[in-house]
Amino acid sequence: MVQCGLGGLCPRCGARTLFAGMLRFADTCPACGLNFSGFNVGDGPAAFLTLILGAVVVALAIMLELTMHPPLWLHMLIWIPFTAIGVIGCLRLAKGALMAAEYRNAAREGRIDQRPE
Repeated sequence: MVQCGLGGLCPRCGARTLFAGMLRFADTCPACGLNFSGFNVGDGPAAFLTLILGAVVVALAIMLELTMHPPLWLHMLIWIPFTAIGVIGCLRLAKGALMAAEYRNAAREGRIDQRPE
């Protein structure tokens, strides 16, 4: 799953065709014909990244505050760009991984899988 996000690999054939831009999915895979528009990752990747990076930023900010006692403006100058760059930088990885998970688990919107386990 992580390879799909890092390399922009199609979850079916492994070709580098998942993304049409930096963060936008392609419509279909030219190599195998998989239609990517049927998948819906929504805001999940951004929400997860914000929560995960938020916890890391809070821990780092508390450590900085307890050791160096910088002014509030310096905290904002450090942590706001760090959080924004971290979320945007990891968004491609998260979107690709979630797309691969949806493909692997045959997840589709509005459908419950009735296959026996």
